[in-house]
This record gives sequence, C-alpha cells and structure tokens, in this order.
Amino acid sequence: MSDAYQAALSFLYGRIDYERAVGMPYGSRELKLDRMRDLLRRLGDPQQRLPIVHVAGTKGKGSTSAMIAAVLSAAGYSTGLYTSPHLERLEERFRIDGRMCGEQELAALTDKLRPVVADMDREAEAIGGGESGPTYFELTTALGLLHFVDRGVDAAVIEVGLGGRLDSTNVCTPRVGVITSISFDHMKQLGNTLEAIAREKAGIVKSGVPLVSGVTAEGPRREIERICRERGAPLIELERDFDFTYRPAQAVDAGPVWPTIDFVSHAAGREQRLVDVKVGLLGEHQGANAAIALAVIDQLRAQGWSISDAAARRGLAEVRWPARVEVVARRPTVILDSAHNAASIGALVRTLHESFRARDRLLVFATTQEKQVDEMLELLLPHFDRAIFTRYQNNPRGVPPEELAALARQTSDIPVDVCPEVAAAWQTAREAADDDHLICVTGSFFIAAEMRAYATGDAARITVPST
Repeated sequence: MSDAYQAALSFLYGRIDYERAVGMPYGSRELKLDRMRDLLRRLGDPQQRLPIVHVAGTKGKGSTSAMIAAVLSAAGYSTGLYTSPHLERLEERFRIDGRMCGEQELAALTDKLRPVVADMDREAEAIGGGESGPTYFELTTALGLLHFVDRGVDAAVIEVGLGGRLDSTNVCTPRVGVITSISFDHMKQLGNTLEAIAREKAGIVKSGVPLVSGVTAEGPRREIERICRERGAPLIELERDFDFTYRPAQAVDAGPVWPTIDFVSHAAGREQRLVDVKVGLLGEHQGANAAIALAVIDQLRAQGWSISDAAARRGLAEVRWPARVEVVARRPTVILDSAHNAASIGALVRTLHESFRARDRLLVFATTQEKQVDEMLELLLPHFDRAIFTRYQNNPRGVPPEELAALARQTSDIPVDVCPEVAAAWQTAREAADDDHLICVTGSFFIAAEMRAYATGDAARITVPST
C-alpha cells in the first residue's frame, strides 16, 4: 500500500460519512444537491459527458446495476459501474468492465479533488450557520464520474446511495432510469409508508427519460405512475410491459448450478422473448432483477445501442456480485448475504430452501440501528438450528449483540451465542459446524464485508475506516 494511496484513503475517510454516522439526516441542509452540483461544476461537470443508466430501489439496485453493466460490457461497450457501499476496498465502488479502480488511479483522482474541496471548505466556513464542505459520499460519487470520464467509457451505470430525490447521484440526466423495488427501509429518512418511500425513489425521474420499474405493489406503483405522468417520462413496468418466469437452481452447495429465467417484453408495441436465460446470481429476486436489466437493455436498443441477444445472455450468465447469497466456502457451506430489511431477508430464506439441500444450519447475524430487527429475526430464526449474534467493528450504528440475543430468545428456543467481535463469531461458527453444516452470515452489508474477510482467509484486505 503506497503512501499516496494511504493518504487518499485518509483524506476521503476524514470527510463526513453518513453511511456510518449515527442519526443519518435526510431532507436537511446536509443532504442537498446544490453542493454536489457545485462540486461537479468545479470539476468540469463529468456527469454531462457520460451516457448514464441511473438505478434506484430499496433492494436489488446493486445487483441490477451489475447486471446491466455486465451486459453492456459483453456487447462491447466500455462500461463504468459505480456502486456503494464497498465490501473490502474503496476501489470496489469504481469498476470498468468488472475491474476495480487501481490504487494509483484512486490516489491521482483524489489529488484532483483536494484543491476544490479546500476551496469549498473555506467558503462554507466563511458562510457559517452549519454549512460544510463536500461529504464522503459526494466525493466518492465525484471520483467515480471523473474516473469514467478519464478512462473514456462508452456508458456508466450509477447506483443511487440512499433514496433518490436528494441522493448525490441525482445530478445526472440519464438515458434510462430504473426503480427496482419498493419496501420498508430507512423509514426515518424516507417515510413510514411505501407510498412515501416511492415518492423519494421516484425523485430520480427526469422529463422525457424512460423509467423501468420493477415495483408491483399497488400503492407505490400508483405514486411512480403519477410522477412519471407529471414529468412526461415514459414508464415501463414489470407485469404490464414485461415479465419473467423463474426456475431456481438446485443443490448449489454441491457445485456451481445457476437459475434461469424466461423473459418477455411488450414495451413500445414490440414483442421480445428470451427463453432459458442463465442468471449468475441466486434467488427469484435476482430473476426479477435480471428481467429489469433486460427491460433496460430493450430501452437502450430503442435508442440505437447495438446489444445482441447473445451479449445479453452472456452478461447475465457471467455476472457475479459479492454478498448476494454468495457461496464463499464449502464443507461447511458458507453463505454471505447483505440482506438488511424484512423483504430482503424473506428473499434470502426462500432462496436457501429452493437452492440448498436440507442440513443443519447456523446463523451469524448482525444489523444496524433503525432496521426492522424484530421482523428480520422472526423470518430467520425458524429456519436455523443455532444463532450467533455479533457486531461489526467499523460502523458505530451496529446493534449490540446482547440486544439481538434478547430479542431472539423472546421468539425462539434455538441455542444462542453472543460474540462481541466478528473474529470471535467466526471462530465460534467454525467450531460449531462440521463439514455438512450450512453457515449463513446476514443482517447487513457491513457484517457481510467483515465476515467475508475471515471466511476467505484474507482479513488484511479490509480498508474501511477504523472509527
């Protein structure tokens, strides 16, 4: 790790970071687009020089973004992919054709930011009144856009961080917008009803830009339809304009076997069918994400992009996305999943039953404050024989494992262990499991990140901040 790279990480991690802050604001002066627009203007407005697909949604937005990018790359387009958060290294957020940004590139890009940030910090201090310079997420978003422009990509797939309306990524005018799903998450910031959450997600809708939506629940669907109608944005909806049939993989723990989907689209009066499309990610929810990705590709084709069916098949078959029902070890089988709300936990449980044979199952669980902890545990615990509760070290928003264990004992009589640290949780799990066990680690992106390093035997790779 070079000094320049370490200095870049220290600079970025030293900014305000709402991904790890206790009491994340939303709708306040700290989360507004004026500062992001000002930052990008000073950097030459890189977002205006990129053909962008902009992807929002409560769950599935990262996987769908990866799928779209994989198909575009398979079609021969140099494709940038910006996602958040990262599992092990900050550079994971900035990928081109599947390859993450290098350490030297990250350091050079950060050097471009330093004088601009210094000027904005001074100006904010002079204004006073609680104004501040750019945040960590604003800077990483700008880094991704600069990286893609510097490397001359043909397309960029940009994942929304939180919400949509006020997210730092919402400064672009994309070729296609996407809302993958609406479910309960970040209610303190986005609202306590699905309709309110849908309104925030639909803040990415732009006039005249087609929006592909995977939302099927009636209330949020109506909200998205209303906003698209008001803004003159064509709307392409799952179960109306396109649909899919899912066939799950079987006995994945015995080897790499993948699910398939059949896809049909009637968008814009054109019928398209793709049968027996292999999907490189497990679960019916990933089948839905693959269908959304294909609907996006259909819209790009209508705009003149050259993307063959063969490229679509190859991209979806080859896509891999970590911590999404990811099998990282066998004998015992170890699964990492970043599910962090009730809807995504439900999808995980269904996938475990569809694609993994019955066996003794051990749960390792940690999650974040303000999540649907009761609902998540009620969904999970009946399907496991033992639970280990822990707390990730690199985010102060983690729920104490003693609290998780107390909640578990109220609803289940399975044996429960409490491990204050992830390393101890991994050791406890390995000591309790024989070769025929299944160990499932879930509850948060952050526990998946920290446990992945132990499960793969490479804990030294983690570069998240230590605060």
